[in-house]
Order: sequence, then structure tokens, then C-alpha cells
Amino acid sequence: MTTTAPTADARALGLAHYAARGVLERVLARHGTTFQQQIALRAAVTADAPQTPDDLVTQVRGSLKADPADIRVTFDELLAKQLLVADGAHLRPTDAGRELIAAIGAETAPISARIWGGIPAEDLAAAGRVLALVAERANAELAAPAA
Repeated sequence: MTTTAPTADARALGLAHYAARGVLERVLARHGTTFQQQIALRAAVTADAPQTPDDLVTQVRGSLKADPADIRVTFDELLAKQLLVADGAHLRPTDAGRELIAAIGAETAPISARIWGGIPAEDLAAAGRVLALVAERANAELAAPAA
């Protein structure tokens, strides 16, 4: 008996996203941080140079499609936790912020390997192409004037 692979659609994408995010959020909870905090802190940690709050808002908004005011609240939370520090007109990660991102990465690496391991390279390449196209089209919809 042969089985037919499910067709990729918005529901399948959503289910995969929320399953993977649920795994990540379980790790984040152990570190006392939220998904949005982790995304914002990672943006600061991986930046080539210190970023202004506006630069970081733009970068995080590109990833999360979140309201800029909510992103600024997240930066305030990271400042209060001393994971970010204001340095003149810039926000930069503290050593504690860098250590947190490294710890989260170390904890999620074996989980990611279990989830992604064994998927054939050609399947990953095809999925990557489809996901890039879906993201491109969704971003175009977000950029279009509301109907």
C-alpha cells in the first residue's frame, strides 16, 4: 500500500510553525524569556555593529510583523533584565544577553537536529523554495494597501 504525502498548504505551514515554536518556547520558558524577547535580543547580538532602537525595530518587525510599539516594549523589558544596554543612541547586548542567546542555541541545537535530521536534502531544498515564495507573497500582501 502506498500513501500519498500531504500537500503543503497554509494549514500545514501553520501547524509546523506552531509545533516548532512550541518546542522553542518550552526552552525559552526555562530561561525566563519570551519568543519576542529572544528574537529582539538575537537581532542585537547578531548585528555587525551597535544598532539604534529604530534600526532594531525595523529588523524585528521584518521578522515578526509585530507592532513597533510592542517591539519597543520588548526592548524596555530586555533593558530592565540587563540583557541590552543603552550606549548613547544605540542598544547593544550585554555579556548576559550574549550568554543567554548562546545558551538557548546550545539547548535547541540537539532538538533541531532531532526534528530536521534524516530529511533528504532535496526535500529540504524544495521546502526552502516553497517557503521563500510563500514569505515573498505574504510580505507583498502586507505591503499592499488594505482592501
